[in-house]
Amino acid sequence: AVGEKSNYTDYPDYPFDYDKITSPCDTGEVRNFTKVFLPIAYSIMCVFGLVGNIFVVMTFALYKKTKSMTDISLFNMAIADILFVLTLPFWAVNYAAEKWIFGDFICKITRGIYAINFNCGMLLLAFISMDRYIAIVQATKSFKLRARTLAYSRLICLVVWVSSILISSSTFIFSQSYSHSVNEAKEICEHRSNTETKGTTLKLLLLGMQLLFGFFIPLLFMVFCYAFIVKTLVKAQNSKRNKAICLIVLIVIVFLVCQVPYNMVLLVTATNMGKLNKPCDSEKQIAFAKYITEALAFFHCCLNPVLHAFGVKFRSYFVNMTKDLWCPRYKKYKTKSSRISSDTYHSRQTSEIMSDNVSSFTM
Repeated sequence: AVGEKSNYTDYPDYPFDYDKITSPCDTGEVRNFTKVFLPIAYSIMCVFGLVGNIFVVMTFALYKKTKSMTDISLFNMAIADILFVLTLPFWAVNYAAEKWIFGDFICKITRGIYAINFNCGMLLLAFISMDRYIAIVQATKSFKLRARTLAYSRLICLVVWVSSILISSSTFIFSQSYSHSVNEAKEICEHRSNTETKGTTLKLLLLGMQLLFGFFIPLLFMVFCYAFIVKTLVKAQNSKRNKAICLIVLIVIVFLVCQVPYNMVLLVTATNMGKLNKPCDSEKQIAFAKYITEALAFFHCCLNPVLHAFGVKFRSYFVNMTKDLWCPRYKKYKTKSSRISSDTYHSRQTSEIMSDNVSSFTM
């Protein structure tokens, strides 16, 4: 009747577990942190990441004289970073507004592009390690092997991109924009939690496969290649090669330091999907860890252009490109002088490539 208080005890068959009723965890500290820090951080990353990676792509595209499989892989990594950087404004607005306002489709796209960026980066780094292994460890066979891989470079890159999309398919499937009642009924964009055992098991299985093929197998491959590379370089004592390989190893280390913590936090979060009565302090710690490691992972898109600047050849090509773009007189003078000394330059470049199989923009 109207005005009477309803009482659950009047319905003995009502399927409700009173022991599982818990007061919502107050995550005000986490929201205050994300609302201020992340929008500013992601806006800065978007600007610097976009400008830096565009210059990297232009440098690799305009100067093809000493291209190798390593250079092509780094070129594709820059393209993957540009695609990811374009999603950062969505995340900046999301944290500033404290809710997801772009709908389910954009949610899947933004999360999926990050997964593709991560998996593509790992696979390309694996191919870079293979190229370095052939050039240094298999030096006697390197000319033919590297020429063959370079001839199939477009096919290899296509396979990498398609594999990255397939490995990331679970992120596209399970990322959803939905209303979270605990989060004050606001829309969020995350992997949708599911208390059903079958649904959770399937998600964990797909996530495990994604980590296996997109992270652990490429990582083991890189460890194998670089172990033999370091062993060979210790014996060779070639300073030029050592500098080149040190830069490549630095790129790999920076990638892993930035990306691994966030993906481990995502794995922990996935394993806790559907669990009830989680301690509030534990939820806060996981939330802080997730957002801090997320910012670190996203920051990686700004670091590759900085790392490329350590390469002497890349730096010189970059300087030439900026002069060509901003100083037309210099471009005309360089074109005229290059015609006069083309034969000399060609012979010198050929001898450099033949004498050192490690030739790359990274040197």
